[in-house]
Amino acid sequence: MINNLSSYLSENSTYLIMQFGIHIYISVIGVALTFIVGFPLGILLSERPALADVVIGIINVIQTIPSIAMLTILLILMGLGQNTVVATVVLYSLLPIVKNTYVGLLNIDPMYIDSAKGIGMNRYQVLYMIKIPLAIPVIFAGIRNALVISVGITTIGSFIGAGGVGDVILRGIAITDGAPIIIVGAVLCAIIAILMDSLFDWMMK
Repeated sequence: MINNLSSYLSENSTYLIMQFGIHIYISVIGVALTFIVGFPLGILLSERPALADVVIGIINVIQTIPSIAMLTILLILMGLGQNTVVATVVLYSLLPIVKNTYVGLLNIDPMYIDSAKGIGMNRYQVLYMIKIPLAIPVIFAGIRNALVISVGITTIGSFIGAGGVGDVILRGIAITDGAPIIIVGAVLCAIIAILMDSLFDWMMK
C-alpha cells in the first residue's frame, strides 16, 4: 500500500494541489458570504431578543437536514457546480456565526454598557465601540466553527461536479484497490481543517 500511495502522490501532485486549492476556495467563500449575512443578523437579534428564538429555531431546523439532502434540493434549484456547494456551506454555517454573534453581544457585562451611556454614547456608539469589540472572541469562535463545518460540507460537493478534495475520495471509491487514494483525500481534508483551526488560533493571540 505504501508503494501505491507514494506512486499516486508523485504522479498526481498537480491534480491534488488543484483540488486542495478548490476545496479551500469553496470553504472560505462560503463562510465569508455567511458572515456578510449572519453577522448583521446576529446584531439584529441582540437588539431584538424577541426575534431570536424564532430565527435561531429556523436555523436549527436547517442544521437537522442531512447535508446530502440539502445539496440535492439546491442542485434542483441551482444546477451543478461550485455555486450550489457554496450555497450549502452558507446554510450550514449560519448557526455558529449568527448564534455566537447574538450570544456574544447579549452577554456583555452591563457595567461596560452603563459606563458608555454615562459618558454620553448613543446606542450605535455603544454597539460599535463597546459591544462588538468585547464580543469579538466569541464571534471569532463562531467563524472558526463555521470554517471547520464548511470543510466537511465542501467534501460532498464532488457529487455534483464542484471539485475539491471530495473528488479525490470519490475516485478512490470508484476503483478497485482505491484505499490509498481514499486515505490521501481524507488526510487532505484533515489538513485543511487543521489549517483553518490553526489560523484562528494565531489570529486570537
